[in-house]
Amino acid sequence: MFEIGNSLREARVRQSLEYPQIELATKIRAKYIRALEDEHFGVLPAHTYVKGFLRTYAEFLGLDGQLYVDEFSSRFFGDGLEDSPRRVAPRVHQDRGIERKVLVLALAGIAALTALVIVAWKFGGSDSGTPPVVTQRSSTSPASSSPGGLQLTGVQRGTYVVVRRGSATGAVLLEATLARGKIQRVDGKRFWLYVRRASGVRVSLGGKAVSLPAGRNLKVLVTPKRTARAGT
Repeated sequence: MFEIGNSLREARVRQSLEYPQIELATKIRAKYIRALEDEHFGVLPAHTYVKGFLRTYAEFLGLDGQLYVDEFSSRFFGDGLEDSPRRVAPRVHQDRGIERKVLVLALAGIAALTALVIVAWKFGGSDSGTPPVVTQRSSTSPASSSPGGLQLTGVQRGTYVVVRRGSATGAVLLEATLARGKIQRVDGKRFWLYVRRASGVRVSLGGKAVSLPAGRNLKVLVTPKRTARAGT
């Protein structure tokens, strides 16, 4: 047995990651990330969400997501949680038919909220504060076919990437979580890249493949002449 929350928090602190950055990359609200680290699982909507958020957050930090899901399942089984009672606890002994109706209504509400967020993002914004699925700066050119451009393609499970113009202090051209098969292109010839997992992305510059060093949390400078590790 290990401490789920402390393990997640220590991994985040080691990588100097802040909650807003994690929220953008994982699409998990910051208050739920804090709840996972504090093991306040009663804050999350249901056990299914806890398991999904645990897996996503752990894998984002480079940890074994299944290990955290298994640990949670072994410690918090059934309808009860250790750290705090659920709001619906007084209803545990009510008729099962009513419980099913409540669950259906809750799922419908979540689906409606998700649809509203997607529509608001696509058509010019929302004041709800909910982050979009993929954050992409206006300077990117996904459809560009410029021979001098940088192309990033998500492979396997994809990965989180940041692309800056020229150096670590240059303008941010792209910040996104690349899913498998997702392609992003950025015009230019000299770039600073941060890549969460090198195995999750394929990179090319000017139509030529770029070989990234193996590992996690890579920071590299990519130019037509060379590719080299770079500082922050």
